This record gives sequence, C-alpha cells and structure tokens, in this order.
Amino acid sequence: MTIVHRKGIRLSRREYVGRRIYFITICCEERIPVFRDANRAAVAVEALKRVSRSMDVLVHAFCVMPDHVHFLMEGKSSTSDIVKFVTQWKQSTGYQFRHELPRRFWQRRFYDHVLRRAEDCESVAWYVWMNPVRKGLAVDPRDYLFSGSLTVEWPRVRPVGTVWVPPWKANKRCS
Repeated sequence: MTIVHRKGIRLSRREYVGRRIYFITICCEERIPVFRDANRAAVAVEALKRVSRSMDVLVHAFCVMPDHVHFLMEGKSSTSDIVKFVTQWKQSTGYQFRHELPRRFWQRRFYDHVLRRAEDCESVAWYVWMNPVRKGLAVDPRDYLFSGSLTVEWPRVRPVGTVWVPPWKANKRCS
C-alpha cells in the first residue's frame, strides 16, 4: 500500500494575519458555473461586503465570475486574518445557497498570492476587473455587474504599462 502525501500549498499561518495585500482566487467545485445565475452572483457580492466589514478586511478589487471569484484584499488591522475571511465568506454563501446547490460547491482550497509591493495593486486590480472582458462577458469592465471595489471608485481609464499576470500563468498568456 502506497501512502500519498499532498504537497502543502499554504504559507505558514502567520503569513495570513495582519496588514498584507493578497490576490485570492476561489473556484467552484469542478468549475460548475454556479454564478451564471445573476441572483446568486449578487448574493455573493452582498456577502462579500458584509463579511469584509465584520472581519476587518479591505476589498480593493473583486470579480464574481460564473465559476470562480477573484479578490484583491488587504488586512485592515494587525489581527485581520485572510484564511478566516475566506472560510467565513465561503460558509456564508454556502449557507445562503444550501437549498439550491450541492452541499459543497466551493473547492476546498483557494489560490493566494501575497503582493510584496503595494505599487503592484493597481495592475492586479485591473487583472481582476478585466476578467469578464477576457472571457467575453463584457466589452468594458465597468459594464460587468459583479465586479468592482469596496474601497475605491472605478478609475476612468486603465493605466498604460505592464499587464500583471498571475504567477501560475506566467508561462501561459490566458485569463
């Protein structure tokens, strides 16, 4: 009998607590398009607002896509906990959809990337906001109803310069 050990993908627990900035991607189980339904997407955004306020987390950019979500978030205080935030948000949406979706519609894990430089925030935010455009769901990112920011108004123009690419896609050029 062979024992299979999964590779740990998380940083140490302390790396998720405090005033750091994170890019987070959470996928639906088997990439089922749970949020193709506009009412569910709207509920997910409202849950994001509620949970971020209660857990001292700033959401600089978000996008609820049909089968995944992206967040650019920052711990607001030294006790802000991003892992607890993600857990609470997933539980909140799971509870709200408990009568219409399978018990576990979120993947167990999520992807995270800690931003090392605050100046990367704008390019990462535009990566998040452009996701519906790259996927053909909107012509202009401001037209997509389920993305935005809980901390800033939409910028009028996209900055000129380098386009940010998530580390897992560095060798591929796709959304």
